[in-house]
Amino acid sequence: MLMFLKNLLGVKADSMAQAGVEALVRWDPKAATEAELRTMEQHLDQLGRELAEARASYDREKKEADAILALQGQRMAAAEQLNAMLQSAADPKHISELEASLAKLVGMLEEMQPEIEREQQDVVDAKSFLELLEKSYADAGGKLRTARSELERAGRDMARAEQQKQAAERQAEAARRAAGLTQATSGLGTALKTMRESAEKDRITAEAAMQKARLLAQSAPESEDKHIKAALDIAAGKPVAGLTGLGDRLAALRGTAAKSLPKPQ
Repeated sequence: MLMFLKNLLGVKADSMAQAGVEALVRWDPKAATEAELRTMEQHLDQLGRELAEARASYDREKKEADAILALQGQRMAAAEQLNAMLQSAADPKHISELEASLAKLVGMLEEMQPEIEREQQDVVDAKSFLELLEKSYADAGGKLRTARSELERAGRDMARAEQQKQAAERQAEAARRAAGLTQATSGLGTALKTMRESAEKDRITAEAAMQKARLLAQSAPESEDKHIKAALDIAAGKPVAGLTGLGDRLAALRGTAAKSLPKPQ
């Protein structure tokens, strides 16, 4: 659990550091570009120092290997010389001395062999490491040469992307405003339509009332012709002035009686 928490905190710290770097780059791209170039230069300088140390180490290992190989060559030559002298010697005492010297020299050569192999391997390793650093230094130098143009291009791309983002946000805001205006216009049209429909409804109601009033109102002949008016009054059961004859009175009564009778089912 403790190891998990430690790793989790490490991941969080890396994420926060990355977010901080991104925020700084967005805040000041030019300064971030210069900082990146300085970092690359420092990295190149560090590689240069390591390369110099590796080259010195290789030279030292090479000299040591060359020295021990030279010593081996000298001892081998001496051993060959002793062996030749031993082959031509006739004095037993001299032969015994030559054999002892040759045995000593051969023993020294045999003891040298593992050390020679180690020195040769050290030279191979030092050369491989030197070549690796030389390649890394060359790559870093090439990257540094093109870094400024690439970083400036990246800065322009970032600025262009920011402008595009702002333009998109302005377009979105304009679209929202247009949508709000359309909705308001739509609401206005709905209110206008309702008002017009209400006015039309009132106009139709008024027209119907006026038509009914005209229908129920007495026409000119009914109000101007005294005989028609008298007949209407008689039909309505109203007392009619000027009726003196029995026939007129009977007719008036007949109209009233007829009006009061219930309608047949």
